Amino acid sequence: MDTDAGHGRYRYSALPDRPVFDWPRGKRLAVYIGLNLETFAFGAGLGAELAPGGPQPDVLNYAWRDWGNRVGAWRIAAMLDALAMPASVLVNSNLYRDCPGLIEAFRARGDEIVAHGRTNAERQGTLDEAAERALIAETTAAIAAREGRQPAGWLGPWISQSRVTPDLLAEAGYRYLLDWDHDDQPTWFATRGGGRILSVPYPQELNDIPAVVARKETGRQFADAIADAFDEMLEQAQAAPLVMGIALHPYIVGRPHRLRPLRQALERIAKRRADIWLTTAGAVADHIVAQTAEPR
Repeated sequence: MDTDAGHGRYRYSALPDRPVFDWPRGKRLAVYIGLNLETFAFGAGLGAELAPGGPQPDVLNYAWRDWGNRVGAWRIAAMLDALAMPASVLVNSNLYRDCPGLIEAFRARGDEIVAHGRTNAERQGTLDEAAERALIAETTAAIAAREGRQPAGWLGPWISQSRVTPDLLAEAGYRYLLDWDHDDQPTWFATRGGGRILSVPYPQELNDIPAVVARKETGRQFADAIADAFDEMLEQAQAAPLVMGIALHPYIVGRPHRLRPLRQALERIAKRRADIWLTTAGAVADHIVAQTAEPR
């Protein structure tokens, strides 16, 4: 396919000009939760910060993040159980070692397991091609060994890609990638050798790291943004089918003062389940892959 200059992955396509289709059962809005389960090296590497970090080991911020795996993730799992909502769980493969039983608990819920690198203490896009290929291979093998099959989707640690990441993922057998927030519908990316890989929209606005850590929003403001986006997208989806993702991190929204407003926003969405497709990123990808239309 013809592609835009620069990235060479997809061509320009105006939303109103595209073919109209439905999600399963005639739904117009697909909603998925992307729950990030991450692990960070102690005393080294990258990590989101609650407060400006001091010398390593930065105990303040390390412990703040570690709370998410010990407490916050379990509270979120209980909330999703109560709301009967599925999730795409974006996992660092080192969590199998660092937090035994955590990923397994979400597997038992029937959630989709999505690859998210080895650890979030490293940035994928800074690696050379050989090192990046090795990262993908190691992560894939670790997840496949525990889950019994290769994950279909990938989100780069720190939402970081090199210029060849889509190529490497396609060559490694991945069906879709996240990372890109350039559209409200899935987009086919061209890959080298005439291949392709699907990009499923992954949110940067409805994402608690940019919202709370960068923009300093309160839990209530973040929850209100989710509710407002849902109401608006449900209306907009009558003209064109859309995808609404919600990106969450347990060490942020698992905190009691943020969990309560988040629960209220998700309850608002769950009450409209008859009107929407509550799903996973992988199911969205499967639906598009099954279509025969010319990729955008």
